[in-house]
Amino acid sequence: MEPEQSYHIYNHANGTENIFREEENYRFFLQQYAKYLGEKVDTYAFCLMPNHFHLLVCVKSGLDLPGFENLAGLSPTKLGHASKNPVTKAFSDFFNSYSKAFNKRFERRGSLFVEHFKRTPILDERQWQETFLYIHLNPVKHGFVKDHANWKWSSWHAYQNPEKPSNLERTYYNNFFDGWEHVKNMMEMKKEWLMNKELK
Repeated sequence: MEPEQSYHIYNHANGTENIFREEENYRFFLQQYAKYLGEKVDTYAFCLMPNHFHLLVCVKSGLDLPGFENLAGLSPTKLGHASKNPVTKAFSDFFNSYSKAFNKRFERRGSLFVEHFKRTPILDERQWQETFLYIHLNPVKHGFVKDHANWKWSSWHAYQNPEKPSNLERTYYNNFFDGWEHVKNMMEMKKEWLMNKELK
């Protein structure tokens, strides 16, 4: 994962289990995410669902960290094995931290997440817009709610309530939309299309 590059990141439970069983799991996931990734990525959108999650992030610029110097030209697949990449390692440490606490809480053993989380580079404005909308629409797509605004564990609420503190970078979306009303209008216009789309 390279500095100043945005990514759509997603992962799901290993097998048929859920990665969130109770509300405290969601809160702890976000707490650990801020702890391990807060200084390494800007987060623009997230959505946490019982068996999977989605993130839209950008690797921060100016990271004075070793490991970026040999990553040029690597494919997203090969980046998954670039153990020196500090951001990839931070994600790995984050997943391990959450998994250990989850296993202890529910007296389970074994891996919780699929081993290699997926990340797709965002390459243009249209892709950024669609990913942002798609992430917030995901609870509807998977049948958890009928209205995306009613899903508690997404970043939609932080954008709807800008006066409340948030770890999100909540101004960057203005590079792709003409304000929040434009976001909501685009969501309604593209809702049916996004419901049938798989962003990978």
